[in-house]
Order: sequence, then C-alpha cells, then structure tokens
Amino acid sequence: MSVKSSSLAGAISPTIPVLVCMFAIFLLSGMDAAMKVLVIAVGVYNTVLWRSMLATVVAGTGWLAGPRSLPSASVLKLHALRAVVGSTVLLCFFWGLARLPLAEAIGLSFVAPLFALLLAALLLGERIQRQAIWASLAGIAGVAIIVAGQFGQKTYGEDALLGTAAVLASTVFYAYNLILARQQALVAKPVEIMLFQNLGVAVTLGLAAPWLAVALPSNLWLPLAGVTALSLAGQFLMSWAYARAEAQYLIPTEYSAFIWAMALGWFFFDEAVTWTTLAGAGLIVASCLIAARSNPKLAEPIEAAV
Repeated sequence: MSVKSSSLAGAISPTIPVLVCMFAIFLLSGMDAAMKVLVIAVGVYNTVLWRSMLATVVAGTGWLAGPRSLPSASVLKLHALRAVVGSTVLLCFFWGLARLPLAEAIGLSFVAPLFALLLAALLLGERIQRQAIWASLAGIAGVAIIVAGQFGQKTYGEDALLGTAAVLASTVFYAYNLILARQQALVAKPVEIMLFQNLGVAVTLGLAAPWLAVALPSNLWLPLAGVTALSLAGQFLMSWAYARAEAQYLIPTEYSAFIWAMALGWFFFDEAVTWTTLAGAGLIVASCLIAARSNPKLAEPIEAAV
C-alpha cells in the first residue's frame, strides 16, 4: 500500500484537511496580491526572478537538511522541462495580473483544469468523457462573459485585453505544467521538486539577467520575503491536505480564492467587481466542478502543482 493510500485510510474525516486547504488558499491569495504590488513596482521579470532565487535558497536548505540523492539524468531533464514551462506560466500570469483586477485574473485562471483535461487526452491518451466536453463549453462561455464585460467598461482598454490574453495563455501552459507535475511526483520527492523547480526558473530567467535584471530596492526585500514565505507555506499546506483527503473534497475549496481575490483587490487596490466577472467566474467554477467528476487528479488546483 502506498504512503498516500495509508494516510487516506487513516483519515477519520476530511474536515481538517479541508480547513487546512482553505487556509493554504488564503495564504496563496495573499501571495498573489503581494506579487501584484511587486510587479507594479519593479516589473514581472525582476519580481519572478528574485522570488525564484530566494525560494531556491529556502528550498535548498530544506533539501540539504534531509536525506537526499542527486536525481538521474532523465529526472533532471524532466525538472528542466517543467522549469521552462513554469517560467512561462509565472511570467504570463503575473504580467496579466498587473493589468487586471485581482478577482478577474483569478477567475480566468480557473480554466486551467479544463485545459489540463484536454491535454491529458492529447498527451496521455485519456478518453474525454461527455461531461468534460460540456464542462469545457461552459468554461469557454464563462471566459467570453468576462471578456465581453471588459468592452462595456470605460476604464478598460487595450492593456486590459492584453492582460486577459496573458492570463489565458498562462492557463494553457499551466495545464501542461500540471501534467509534468504528475510525472515528477512519480520520480522525485516534494522537497526535491520544490528545489529544482525554483532553481530551474531562476536559471531560465537568469539567462536574460545581463539585459533585464535590476537590483531590488531595499524597501522591497521584506515584501519579497513575505511573498516567498506565503508561496512555500501555501504549497506545503496544500500538499499536506491532498495527502490526507480525497481530491473530491478538496477541489471545491480552491474556488474560495475568488472570494479572497475580491476582498484583497477591494482592500488594497480599490477594485470593484463587475457582475460580468461574477457571472463568468461562476460558470467557470461550475464547469471545473463538473470536469473534476470525470478526472479528479487532473482537476486539482494550480497551487498544488506549482
């Protein structure tokens, strides 16, 4: 029996894992809000680069402190591939986040599990069930409602539409990232994955450092440390929850991120939420819950695999 199966068998109730998962989502939502502040201040490239470098130091310390072994060449290749894909996800998402209301960006990002289901059929040969097809159509309708609502707002312009395109592009790359994460989980431990994921992103982005990197202002190091701590804590708690309760209980809690995004966007950025964003996000959430019934593993949330 696997470790995960044993932990699930020993769990009396999913209540505690669900509460832990919801708290993890709150931490990660706070991380998104803090990242938006940093991206506006120094740009998406430098924010992601410095965060990845700091996270590498933290994850590397954890890796060195425990039992470890160097990964094989094939595993290193998988780590490197996911790092490149992950870098693209982060750059696209946070670039778009700086140009959209927080709730709208989070709502759009929820379509990622739908893309993961489609890619699973293309790359893993899985059969797409009818309910997944209907879920995908509902998700597309939700995105269309959100985008249509942008045209009716005077405050929205070309920049917002480009931000929407960037967030949607990040969800496509993330869907592939999610599949790579499943493959990684079979050959590497969580601490190793966190180390090489952050190290790979830092190295990938570091290739452009001579032209794009700037020194981080001293007053932004504390927010950057907070962002890194929120990210690692959220990922750890979510991984803990998914090891102790079935995905069917935990997947719906992911969509509480939209509530946190509305609250944080209003509190920190004075962002109002339009009815089209609410309606579109509602359709997307419903479609993802339908899709989760057809393939719960690939419908798990972004934060569990980043």
